[in-house]
Amino acid sequence: MSTASTTPRTTTSGATRTTKIAFIGAGSVVFTQGLLADLFAFPELKDVHIALHDIDAERLATADGAARHIAAGRGAAPLITAHAERRAALEGADFVINIIQVGMGEATRTDFDVPARHGLRQTIGDTLGVGGIFRALRTFPVLRELGRDIAEVCPDAWLLNYTNPMAMNVQYLAEATGLTRVVGLCHSVYWTMHDLAELLRIPLEEVTYHAAGVNHQAWVLRFEYQGEDVYPRLDALIAQDPQLRRRVRVDMYRRLGYYPTETSEHSSEYVPWYLHHDSEIERLRLPVGAYLGIVDENVAAYEKTRAALAAGLPLPVEGTMEYAPQVIHSITTGTPRTIYGNVPNHGLIDDLPAAGTVEVPCLVDALGVQPTRIGALPPQCAALNRTYLSTTDLVVRAAIEGDPRHIRHAAMTDPATAASLPVERIWELCDDMVRAHGDALQPELRAVLGT
Repeated sequence: MSTASTTPRTTTSGATRTTKIAFIGAGSVVFTQGLLADLFAFPELKDVHIALHDIDAERLATADGAARHIAAGRGAAPLITAHAERRAALEGADFVINIIQVGMGEATRTDFDVPARHGLRQTIGDTLGVGGIFRALRTFPVLRELGRDIAEVCPDAWLLNYTNPMAMNVQYLAEATGLTRVVGLCHSVYWTMHDLAELLRIPLEEVTYHAAGVNHQAWVLRFEYQGEDVYPRLDALIAQDPQLRRRVRVDMYRRLGYYPTETSEHSSEYVPWYLHHDSEIERLRLPVGAYLGIVDENVAAYEKTRAALAAGLPLPVEGTMEYAPQVIHSITTGTPRTIYGNVPNHGLIDDLPAAGTVEVPCLVDALGVQPTRIGALPPQCAALNRTYLSTTDLVVRAAIEGDPRHIRHAAMTDPATAASLPVERIWELCDDMVRAHGDALQPELRAVLGT
């Protein structure tokens, strides 16, 4: 599908060309569909070049068919190309959207099943903990190759990363590839504020908020409606509703004073207080292994999409309010907007490590993504974020230095793992995970060390 009228991008010679957006891991069809629906909602982006890449031929073909269906349904006329070879998709790209999942659902089940045999409970397993550690370690080799390809065939592109674990992946990209136009995007801050506004029955568009911290553990530092601090309203609602008090993030808010920006399922994994205790799992209604249900739902949604395309049936797709289309629109048109991005700290938050990845408000316009300096976080929030970033840094160090001991060190410092298992069992678990993931890890990290 192509058109003579295309979204222009100016080259160094003054000529114009079509804006090219490469989707790496486009076989994550449901997510790809939502992003495309958001992109084509902007009139200025209806004629871009969409280059789809996936290593799974069937999923790539499904993504291609879905993209064409979505474009036609929204009156868009993009150039859509599908590529089994990554560099061809990246060639000349202005934006690269990374949505890969190395190992797919099978690897995710391993991330849950092996730790469970050692007595370790997880809910989501994609950010910290043993699940997050090994998701990162099997993703890093692909990120290194992706970074190399971007540097060679589209060095001016913005890499918009959605792949978890976000903080580990962005830090690794910064240290291992040298790319500087990298921002990690996550919808957690937006949907937290959306849900809080809905809970308090106030219009989101009239809410002013300010958040910062790390991905999946940022903090709502300011929450106002019509110039008034809304936290007292939230306090009153929590005080009168015992069911609200049965949520981890509400429990954390009551004790820390600032609302965390991820779900209770996520939040429970980043601290030592909840998953280790049967009573807390009951009190706070924590669904151990919840992400495995999401994996099944994603597979079912993919199969439904594939079947609908094969039968020529309607394919209803709604917009998702994701940040990547907004970033692309702002950079290509110069329209300023604020999003929340994950970037190397480099002085943005004073009381967090300089090399760590932080989540902060970012201005986006024709100049690109420009993070906001925050200063210091409340000390209790910074203390939790520093622990999170210590684990993250050790995982990155393991890969950068090729040191398998740092995998174990990362697991030892992870709050939920350390609260649940004695140190010898942590090392045994890491050995079992290394065996289970095998060739997905870089060669230096495949060593079984024993206790």
